[in-house]
Amino acid sequence: MAEEQRSQIRDRDIGVEMRDSFMDYAMSIIVSRALPDVRDGLKPVHRRILYAMSELGMSPDKPYKKSARIVGEVIGKYHPHGDSAVYETMVRMAQDFSLRYMLIDGHGNFGSIDGDSAAAMRYTEARLSKIAMEMLRDINKETIDFVPNYDGEEHEPAVLPARFPNLLVNGVSGIAVGMATNIPPHNLVEVIDGVQALIENPEITPVELMEFVKGPDFPTAGIVMGLNGIRQAYTTGRGSVTMRARATIEENGGKARIIVHELPYQVNKARLVEKIAELVRDKNIDGITDLRDESDRNGMRVVIELRRDVNPNVVLNNLYKQTQMQSNFGINMIALVGGEPKVLNLKDVLYHYLTHQVEVIRRRTEYDLKKARARAHILEGLRVALDHLDEVIALIRGSQTTDEAREGLMTRFELSHEQAQAILDMRLQRLTGLEREKIEAEYAELLRKIAEYEAILADEQLVLQIISEELNEVKQKFGDERRTEITLSDDEILDEDLIPQEDVIITITHTGYVKRLPVTTYRSQKRGGRGVIGMETKDDDFVEHLFVSNTHQFLLFFTNKGKVYRLKAYEIPDLSRTARGTPIINLIQIEQGETVNAVIPVQSFDPDQYLFFATRQGIVKKTPLEDYSNIRKVGLIAISLREDDDLIGVKLTDGKQEIIMGTAQGMSIRYSECDVRSMGRSATGVKGIQLDDNDIVIDMDVAVPEHDVLIVTSKGYGKRTPIGEYRIQTRGGKGIKTLNVTDKNGPIVGLKVVDNDEDLMIMTSSGTLIRTSMAGISTMGRNTQGVRLINIRDEDAVATVTRVGRSEENEEQETEGQSETEATDAVNESNAEIEDSNEKETPSEE
Repeated sequence: MAEEQRSQIRDRDIGVEMRDSFMDYAMSIIVSRALPDVRDGLKPVHRRILYAMSELGMSPDKPYKKSARIVGEVIGKYHPHGDSAVYETMVRMAQDFSLRYMLIDGHGNFGSIDGDSAAAMRYTEARLSKIAMEMLRDINKETIDFVPNYDGEEHEPAVLPARFPNLLVNGVSGIAVGMATNIPPHNLVEVIDGVQALIENPEITPVELMEFVKGPDFPTAGIVMGLNGIRQAYTTGRGSVTMRARATIEENGGKARIIVHELPYQVNKARLVEKIAELVRDKNIDGITDLRDESDRNGMRVVIELRRDVNPNVVLNNLYKQTQMQSNFGINMIALVGGEPKVLNLKDVLYHYLTHQVEVIRRRTEYDLKKARARAHILEGLRVALDHLDEVIALIRGSQTTDEAREGLMTRFELSHEQAQAILDMRLQRLTGLEREKIEAEYAELLRKIAEYEAILADEQLVLQIISEELNEVKQKFGDERRTEITLSDDEILDEDLIPQEDVIITITHTGYVKRLPVTTYRSQKRGGRGVIGMETKDDDFVEHLFVSNTHQFLLFFTNKGKVYRLKAYEIPDLSRTARGTPIINLIQIEQGETVNAVIPVQSFDPDQYLFFATRQGIVKKTPLEDYSNIRKVGLIAISLREDDDLIGVKLTDGKQEIIMGTAQGMSIRYSECDVRSMGRSATGVKGIQLDDNDIVIDMDVAVPEHDVLIVTSKGYGKRTPIGEYRIQTRGGKGIKTLNVTDKNGPIVGLKVVDNDEDLMIMTSSGTLIRTSMAGISTMGRNTQGVRLINIRDEDAVATVTRVGRSEENEEQETEGQSETEATDAVNESNAEIEDSNEKETPSEE
């Protein structure tokens, strides 16, 4: 006996045994407990609860029954686990703040968004909701497989028919072994529209499906910030979306207060209020004087009272950053496909659901066909009996037993066992004429249905059509409006929300150093002053770009290679007036040998606005601004340039402006922007001005009526000329003279369209900067040399010029020096007239 027992013992490595045993356990957890099936979107416990309630007859039109009875039914027959786990699952299916479309209609205390737990199951009652019946519809028509329960005495469904895509509609979360799933809820109408789109176009992509399935739609509403996380989740199966509470700012007796109406999904309101109170107590958030929860059955209302002297927007943004008023939802779309866990994108989920529905419709049709054929077979026997009624009656009366009568009918009329039995079971009332007509009508209807069922089974398009029609019925019956708003803003709280909006000066040097500083850094000086040091530069460096922007604006950087990059103005480091700046390569990913040749501030990407480009060789192009709304970190092609060309200017227009361009040798041209058709980003453009061999375009601007054209030369001379002196010409001509270029004033370096309400800022190659009133610059004719605007050393030269808005301080300073300025202007204008009295317009003007 001992030897026999020893012979049954097998040696096994403990590491192998542990690994195999753990893998078996892990797969059991994954398949039987933690992950949903892609077809019905349910875990086993959810499926068992719904099926048990269905078997108990707890439909929406029946009275509620005690939750304890439901839990007992589930535990006793299908789910041999703890009663609290089953009840908690059932409670969540009845909470309107947990499921987008509740599957259980609860009666009693089923918890609250404040984290209150549900009442004990002996107190609460429940029944199936109306939409839950769509999950179970046709379950008794052999549409799905049944499997033995845990003890083999009962059978349970392996999956529910699920007549709507529950996996996406209600979402699911679960933690298995080594993996987890977290799928957010969605809007029923949008998801069904997505299935319809997949039916119409099986080759549709996940991104194209986003036209129908916009994004998560949480039962607690709120706001989803940005589309990037949604797009990533729908294309890869994994992503993260930022959820934000919906809050408004109200005025109350001269003070502001913040009202919170909606919270992010799965955020506990009571804990949120406690967290805000803690932040106020610890002085991490300043300005809150009172906090109270005024929520009732009509909706959520959390009131946050503020002091008079605080900015409510700053307080609100701090609440977003430091509390769960903003939180992230990590999307991890893992579900069981054929019993195996897989990561699915949006199309995969809808495809597997559609495949399941095709099988459900086919199996239902086969069941209906089988039933119709069986009934038609019986009716055919009854019709035979009615056609030979007297003979049938005689045969039955002559038989000694039922079996003898049945066998006689089967032999005499070639009937089946079922048909003969149906004749024997037929009541006498079926012999009347009216009943005979009913049999004939029923038989004809059955033949029609049989033909219809056979046609459906023979044509997959008919199956898809039925699925589409039944989905539309569900949509019409249960569909509602989207609750969660999806914004197009960034998916995180940016630092700019805490930065005041103010005008700043951005400077970029020739070798690529950039910085920003407030406009008020530079006081206004009289024309002809020596200026102040604007920034320190290396010996071989100079300021190449200088412009005014707002801290919250986008900055589009256009490079010599025709690419564009994007930053927010506040992302440029704020440095001192004399600091050199930060290498721009640390802020944008420009390539080696690539330099920034043009920069333009943009507030928003309006589809009705355009970017107008000009190159050094006189090529121009117009492209819609919205084409540049999605700029990657590695940049985007903005314009295709020829090998010997560079980009020298970009302007924001409405597509109907007038453009004026100037060249280094004093030529200019003014023409309508309509002469340049709209082109794509990668287009090269068309000729804007015809250049001489030794000439290049140095600047371009938008021509504004009643304004002046400002010209600035490399040696610090400049002038203003009424724009009316520049007649409108046809694009592509040689243009007319705008300034008489001599050795004294040097070639033109800047051309701007200006008026008296602006200041002019001039930066030299050595870094010296002057700010002066535009009103203090002389107005002269086109064919003049100009007057001195800034005194510069012989080795220095003007590098760049820009316009800035006037400030009150500047206006006061300008008033104090007005008399002196006017006198100086008169002298300079006289000298200019004497110097240029003998100059004539060149033939190229014509």
